[in-house]
Amino acid sequence: MKGTNTSLERKLSSAFHRRGWRYRRNYKPLPGKPDFVFTKARVVVFVDGDFWHGWRYPLWKHKLSDYWRAKIERNRARDRRNFATLRRRGWLVIRIWGHEVDRDLDACVARVAALLERAR
Repeated sequence: MKGTNTSLERKLSSAFHRRGWRYRRNYKPLPGKPDFVFTKARVVVFVDGDFWHGWRYPLWKHKLSDYWRAKIERNRARDRRNFATLRRRGWLVIRIWGHEVDRDLDACVARVAALLERAR
């Protein structure tokens, strides 16, 4: 499965670039290798696919085989650990779900803008 430079990430990246924002992509030094990192503001953005990261997971987990249930539960546990670690280190963290990018890209960008403004 493709993990970097997904279509969702490319959409957000284009929108961020149009605003003139500078950021790092898939930044390995931080836990979870965040999709976008605004280093000066100490803001990280994760763009998570609905299936792989379990959007509304409790509603559909019963439909999965044991393999997929375990896989998604590991992903969700890892996401929680990474979020907590980043917060403890003083980073502001935002998670944007895939369906949010597809439905309303401008609203996603506005959420990031608000967090960047808060960080200043």
